[in-house]
Amino acid sequence: MTKSSRHLGPLKLRVLVERYPIFLIKYVFMVSVDDASIMPQDVCIVGVARTPIGGFLGSLSSLPATKLGSIAIACALKRAGVDPSLVQEVFFGNVLSANLGQAPARQAALGAGIPNSVVCTTVNKVCASGVKATMLAAQTIKLGENDVVIADGMESMSNAPKYIPTERIGSRLGHDTIVDGMLKDGLWDVYNDFGMGVCAELCADQHNITREQQVIGLRGLAAESGGAFSWEMVPFEISGGRGKPSTIINKDEGLKKFGASRLRKLRASFKKDGGSVTAGNASSISDGAAALVLVTGAMAAKLGLDVIARIRGYADAAQAPELFTTAPAIAIPRAISKSGLKASDIDFYEVNEAFSVVTLSNQRLLNIDPGNGGGVSLGHPIGCSGARILVTLLGVLRQHKGKFGVAGICNGGGGASAVVLELINKRWHALCCYINYKLPAAAKITSADVSPSLGGMSSTS
Repeated sequence: MTKSSRHLGPLKLRVLVERYPIFLIKYVFMVSVDDASIMPQDVCIVGVARTPIGGFLGSLSSLPATKLGSIAIACALKRAGVDPSLVQEVFFGNVLSANLGQAPARQAALGAGIPNSVVCTTVNKVCASGVKATMLAAQTIKLGENDVVIADGMESMSNAPKYIPTERIGSRLGHDTIVDGMLKDGLWDVYNDFGMGVCAELCADQHNITREQQVIGLRGLAAESGGAFSWEMVPFEISGGRGKPSTIINKDEGLKKFGASRLRKLRASFKKDGGSVTAGNASSISDGAAALVLVTGAMAAKLGLDVIARIRGYADAAQAPELFTTAPAIAIPRAISKSGLKASDIDFYEVNEAFSVVTLSNQRLLNIDPGNGGGVSLGHPIGCSGARILVTLLGVLRQHKGKFGVAGICNGGGGASAVVLELINKRWHALCCYINYKLPAAAKITSADVSPSLGGMSSTS
């Protein structure tokens, strides 16, 4: 990074301009002229964070989804420089809510220090829950109902309970059946009574996708080794208990399972004869949470917040339940159109990998290229992934100097959701903040709180 391209937050910019007026003139000439100004009612993203993604019964399995959600919210607010008392509403994606207790979204919000007066809503749109939560949060801002909203997704698939359905009325003679709540409520096509992997096999057949083409997990390893995910991730400490040392969790566990030779030897999981979907090219059962802090453009300017991006548009789509794998190819163009953009304007796409065939089929239908790897590579905590792909997309846009990006995700039942993001030029936004900015005493925001860097933040469980 060159000196001329370094970002200065609004508070630092204000100090420099007041002390050295000539700096304002130089700064104006550094501003990119193709960045549109932020309007008062724009939906702005000012803080994001996600936990590392833990493997099934892995490093995060000791924490319920609500605790993971609290960690993500607290870090996103800290990175944004927004006091929890300013939050007006919370939308939380979560699929496997059984045994979490009442109102999981509210538990996560209060655990992050958000006041009791804040309304919290749990959203279940299966894998698209986190994206849908973000869309609902954005809508309240566009409608003028809120100025500061949290959107989040959380899941602990490791802690999903098993059910004995007959116990409520009492079991009589014979064996009782135990139902896996994770399969029943998250990974099973109830309309056709088969696993979601069968839908993936159907997709592979329809789009002539071979098993060899589905070996895409190594992209995630390459991306991680290059530091692609460090910007978005919040490392945190988990107590070892009973005198054992604490553990710092700072990497996605799902990446450990990959090796080209091993991937090619795995047996098909959902189709005995000629099947191509395996444990290696299906997303990993995982735990994790991700959060975004959304504010109006007016509130961002008032508080002097560093805007990362704005939400340009969003859309849902649906088709036959067994065809859920290709529903993003409907939702994504719809979202782009609603944003007033064309496909040629989009720099990067983030399509969640429920299975490798999901990404491969949508790449073909939309004529797009793959990126860093997603659910197959990193893991797919189903209620979290929608929010996670939005956070990851922002990181990709930053790293590769993109402007527009689209995140799309399919969901069980035949649906999909997509959101279009526009990365904001930091110098332009900082200048706008200086011109309009008045620091409210109640917010007590310091230059340390409004930080341009999202890396290295730590939380304790």
